[in-house]
Amino acid sequence: MLGDVNIGELSRLTGLPVKTIRYYSDVGLVPEAERSHANYRRYDHSSLVRLEFVRTLRELGLDIATIRRVLDNGVDLASVAAAHAEAISVQIRVLRLRRAALRAVARRDPSPSEVERMTRIAQASADERRRIVDEFFDSIFADLPTASSEEAAKFAEMMRSASPDLPDDPTDEQVDAWIELASLLREPSFRARLREMGRRSFGPSASPRSVPTDMSDISWFTDHVAAAMDRGVTPEDPAAAAVVAEVTARWTAACDRADDAPYRAELIEGLELAIDPRAERYWQLMAVINDWPPIPTTTHRWTWFLSALKAHS
Repeated sequence: MLGDVNIGELSRLTGLPVKTIRYYSDVGLVPEAERSHANYRRYDHSSLVRLEFVRTLRELGLDIATIRRVLDNGVDLASVAAAHAEAISVQIRVLRLRRAALRAVARRDPSPSEVERMTRIAQASADERRRIVDEFFDSIFADLPTASSEEAAKFAEMMRSASPDLPDDPTDEQVDAWIELASLLREPSFRARLREMGRRSFGPSASPRSVPTDMSDISWFTDHVAAAMDRGVTPEDPAAAAVVAEVTARWTAACDRADDAPYRAELIEGLELAIDPRAERYWQLMAVINDWPPIPTTTHRWTWFLSALKAHS
């Protein structure tokens, strides 16, 4: 048990500066046990325990007034700790968002206006993020006849339901993905391409479907093309003609179409519009933000097939 000590000895025992201990004493956090005949402060074991507690609370970031209320039993320490932990969580999130914005700046070397925009995107609230996404969907679906087309309405509903949902405590990767996605959603050329794809798929003059929507057909396609690419077959090789024929035969059967010259011309036109690395990147970023399984890159498979289709049609 510690006997009475002076402020210098207490400083040596705790490692705290004399000035700090004196301040804590003056504001009532660590009152001295008594005063010596020469009016020097004297502290006992309870003073040491209290001082260590005060130091711990200060290291946790609690202010003097809150610590005083805790010590005077004016407020429950558990409640204070919970509230302070939540406040720190908010601070950590803000710092993480700022760090992500700085990383984006370092990668892209943007203009001052772009720096400001990326910072706003990174620090956007949940409501602001929702508005960015809703405005994007409103833009690309503006010309779709969703009111009269059940298929178009279901497509728009599916897209909106699969929107990005950044968690309250996102990882660095999720924040980076959100910044990139928000920038992508604002690209006028990307929006224009999606609007045109929607018009051709659901507009008044929409053509019959040329590519099946069943994921098993799409998975078979990418595996089939991947096998040819892995064998070193180039789009111009005669062997690529067989791959094209197998794909179009399966697709026309699924879409109830004939594998003829008009179909292939239509397929080429549709693929030229649909093959865009940004569309694939959109879903990859969505997967990161929403913590979905990773989405592999397949754009190069579609590009190979389009080149082969042009070469052998």
